[in-house]
Amino acid sequence: MRNIDLQSIKQRFGIIGNSPLLNHAIQVAAQVAPTDMTVMITGESGSGKESFSKIIHQLSPRKHGQFIAINCGAIPEGTIDSELFGHEKGSFTGAHDTRKGYFEVTDGGTIFLDEIGEMPLGTQARLLRVLENGEFIKVGSSKVQKTDVRVVAATNVNLIKAVEKGTFREDLYYRLNTVPITVPPLRERGDDIHLLFRKFAADFSEKYKVQPVQLTPEAVQELQAYRWPGNIRQLKNIVEQISVLEYDREVNAQKLRQYLPKETTSSLPAVLAKEGGAEGTVSERDLLYKVLFDMRRDVSELKKLVFNMLAHQPNDEDLLRQHSHLFENMEQQQYNGRSYKQEPQHVPGEPYYLPIKHSDAEEYQEDKVEDIPHETEEESLSLEDKEKELILKALKKHNNKRKYAAQDLGISERTLYRKLKQYDIED
Repeated sequence: MRNIDLQSIKQRFGIIGNSPLLNHAIQVAAQVAPTDMTVMITGESGSGKESFSKIIHQLSPRKHGQFIAINCGAIPEGTIDSELFGHEKGSFTGAHDTRKGYFEVTDGGTIFLDEIGEMPLGTQARLLRVLENGEFIKVGSSKVQKTDVRVVAATNVNLIKAVEKGTFREDLYYRLNTVPITVPPLRERGDDIHLLFRKFAADFSEKYKVQPVQLTPEAVQELQAYRWPGNIRQLKNIVEQISVLEYDREVNAQKLRQYLPKETTSSLPAVLAKEGGAEGTVSERDLLYKVLFDMRRDVSELKKLVFNMLAHQPNDEDLLRQHSHLFENMEQQQYNGRSYKQEPQHVPGEPYYLPIKHSDAEEYQEDKVEDIPHETEEESLSLEDKEKELILKALKKHNNKRKYAAQDLGISERTLYRKLKQYDIED
């Protein structure tokens, strides 16, 4: 294995930092550069993936050839085939002349395909043919052409998940992922964050003819504790803002926080996709039932908590008996050394009796409790049953007047009529 001078590579390509993860990524890039192996660079947006593609090209025998960086997500789906592989005159509307594509122009060089996960499936099939055979066909042509291009791809998404969803070809993924390089996010690079801050501060002081900004020790800790979702790109933008807007060239932690966006997370319930449907689509009825089921579970947990709290209070026996309907669907519990056992299922419309055994020598004492409808553990969770139940309640509420029942349910009268037929409900 040849000796690699990491420091000289960093100086040549303007890479700042000494974190072990960064050094490992540079080491792999330098080792694979002299070969023609396809490389997949993964990392978050703004972490500096394009710098590694340049390292691979400049340290390879192709360094005298052309290097082109292409963002696959920035090219419209209808024109990306023409951009990559070229087109013949008249092959589509607006094709007034024959055009060479990037794979023809960079013959003998390197193409960097950034955001490869955004590439359309049809273009992926064309790219796979280039990688396997070095062949491509222009749009509107039947002539097979040859090219000798090294492909370096990059992505900030999980391509394995994209393969599972069917949005990325599995064979292309394994063909591209011959040598993987992972670029670490800025938050995992420790002291490199402050080094980059100082580098950017010096650059902007020269650009704007001002003194470079500096951080207090507390501000340095604040800088390194921040998660930097935008990585190096975000850090550079913030340093530029501070360099231009701050009169005081020493920035403390309080002042720095004013420039760091607050990280917010949503606590709203996630909307789940229907099986086989588009991601993120769900009916209002399904969402309503999901919320209701979650509420039902939370109420059950709260009942158990209250029961257990009362069970450890010696003077709360009467309270338990008075509100026994709240706990009637719970399994047998022990209360202060006494057993409370649920009787057979209560029939609505009849009084409910909770037998309580105070000791082995005493008889069961039946305390009459107010008749209150209650839930059972075997309650149906079928959406159709719930829908039928809601329709029946709406009809009963409005004395079987379909017009008002439909308005209450938020559906049309025609839809309600169809549902009545579907569930065999008579007015």
